[in-house]
Amino acid sequence: MTTGAEGRLDVGDSTTSIRDYLSTRVAALRQWWWDVAKPLAMPLWVRGSRLASWGTALGWGVICVMALAWTLGLSFNWWELTTVAIVTSVLLVVCAGFLLGRTSYIATLDLSRTRVVVGERAVGAITLSNPGKRALLPVLVELPVGKGIASFAIPRLAPGSSHEDLFTIPTNKRAVLSVGPINAVRGDPLGLLARVVTWTDPVDLYVHPRTVPLDGASSGFLQDLEGLPTKDLSNSDIAFHAIRDYVPGDDRRHVHWRSTARTGKLMVRQFEETRRSHLAISLSLNNEEYSHEDEFELGISVAGSLGLQALKEDKNVSVLVQGTQLPTRAGKPFLDSLSGLEHTDPRRGSIVDLALTTGVSVPDASVAVLVCGTQVTPTQLRLAASHLPLGVQVVAVYCSPNATVTRRTIGDVIVLTLGDLQELPHVMRRVVA
Repeated sequence: MTTGAEGRLDVGDSTTSIRDYLSTRVAALRQWWWDVAKPLAMPLWVRGSRLASWGTALGWGVICVMALAWTLGLSFNWWELTTVAIVTSVLLVVCAGFLLGRTSYIATLDLSRTRVVVGERAVGAITLSNPGKRALLPVLVELPVGKGIASFAIPRLAPGSSHEDLFTIPTNKRAVLSVGPINAVRGDPLGLLARVVTWTDPVDLYVHPRTVPLDGASSGFLQDLEGLPTKDLSNSDIAFHAIRDYVPGDDRRHVHWRSTARTGKLMVRQFEETRRSHLAISLSLNNEEYSHEDEFELGISVAGSLGLQALKEDKNVSVLVQGTQLPTRAGKPFLDSLSGLEHTDPRRGSIVDLALTTGVSVPDASVAVLVCGTQVTPTQLRLAASHLPLGVQVVAVYCSPNATVTRRTIGDVIVLTLGDLQELPHVMRRVVA
């Protein structure tokens, strides 16, 4: 659009100027928010959120009634609603008085043992002391345990006195439970408002799987502490192989003098290279490979028992599951890691994929144990064994609670069926049967 040669209006330039102006204002407003408003607003927001958390479900219901009564009462001069608004306001103010002040308790959380076995009871205690010079009113203490909450009513404490409550945690299932923190709940008698004060840090309780000692039963397939012989020949090792002619460069300490005297020429000993026993345990977490939860728990107990026996005999051991390798430097961290294992999505891989990972991660393994559920087929076991290095003895353990103990072979794989954890020592003796 134009207005003549002297008064031309360029619409495009006008639009660009407006856009630049708005962009400048938005940038200035954003900078004002970060530099001025946010530093002032955030503390208010944090304190407001803290105050809002004091309201219970009943308390928020009363607050909503109060707000509605004030709005309608003042808008329509409705005296009855105004009276309701005044009463609820006074009630909330009085209840808020019960939450004011500081609670000067000294609280401690003590677990006698932070590691127990499934079925054992974990015993602990909470202790609250009054270090001040004034008596402290009764208080309700909450202790989160896993997904549950235990409550303790602490009586009035005189200056310098303390109160202790004992508690037990049933451990019917393998898990890692977070115990604590100790929370004090201060509230009004009507239950409209409640204030939670945290005193301690949470403590992890490890519920280990059941394991059984093998008592040397593993010696059937891991019996040589010095190492297992291979087909590779060496001029210096432990396992003697044969006598051969001396060649320049051979170590004279290996000269076999009897053969030299008999043949009239230098003869030296030749050895087989050995490798130290290394047990690789592949524990499948695939949900589709187990018929029910008991099979999975039995599998974890089997892996734990074999791993602990290898550690006890000072052998190298590696335990792998889908996605990770468990710590096996000592028994305690190994069992801790077993406590937190859960089923994985089938897309994370099957026993076949896990065996492939084991073959890559533990190429020097001398024995590989595949622990799985009854839904794994013999075809899958054969395929899994094919992914392990040549020369590795492969043992598969089917975990099937209440099943009869059996031993069979699928190709070069020794397949054992285990129905009860207590039968594991007997089952492992049958590996070389």
